[in-house]
Amino acid sequence: MCLFLFSSLANSLENADVVGEGQIRYLKNRPDPGAYTYESKVTISKASLESGLVEIQTCHKQLDPIRKVVILFNKDRIKDIQVRSHDGIAMAEVRDNRVTLSEVQKGGSICIDLQSRALDSLGNGMYQLNAGPLMRRLFDGYLPMSANMKFSWPNQLLAVEETKPHSQDGVRIQQSQDGLEMDLVFAGRMTAQILLKRTQ
Repeated sequence: MCLFLFSSLANSLENADVVGEGQIRYLKNRPDPGAYTYESKVTISKASLESGLVEIQTCHKQLDPIRKVVILFNKDRIKDIQVRSHDGIAMAEVRDNRVTLSEVQKGGSICIDLQSRALDSLGNGMYQLNAGPLMRRLFDGYLPMSANMKFSWPNQLLAVEETKPHSQDGVRIQQSQDGLEMDLVFAGRMTAQILLKRTQ
C-alpha cells in the first residue's frame, strides 16, 4: 500500500535494533516507545468484490525530524490521494503516486485518504487483501515501528481464512463478523496478506 522512507538516525536505538535489507523481525516490546507509528482503516464494500478498490484512511504519527520525507504508493494500485490533515510539517505535496513532506518536525503527523486496488479475486469466492509494504527506513536498514491496521466490511459478508503474518510476539490479531484488526511491532519491510472468503 505504501512505502515510507526515512534517512535520519534515532539516537536512542542500538545497532542491534536495526534490521538489514531482506529481513523482518517482529518484536514483543518496542525499543523506542513513543516513536513513529502507522495507523490505517481499510473499508471493503460489496462493490469492492467486483472492482478490487477499497477505501483507505491512513495516519503517520510521531514522525522523525527530517528535511524531506517521501511517502510512495504503488502506482498500479493507487488512486485519488488526498491529504486530510497534517501537523508539524511545513508542506505536504501530492504528485502522481507520492506525497512529499518538507521540514518535518519531531513528532509531526500526517493523515492521507486514498483508494487502492488492494483486493485481488482468487476465484470461487476467495479474495486476498494486500497491505503494505510498510517500513521505517534508515539508509540501507530498517528501524522498529508499530502499525495498527483495521479492516472492515458489511456484517457477515466475508470470513477470514488466514492472515500473514499470523499471531505471534509482535503481531496481535482480533477478528469479528465485520472486520479484523492487526497490531504489529516490527523492524524491516512488512507486507500483510489477509485471505478472505465470501459468505453471502
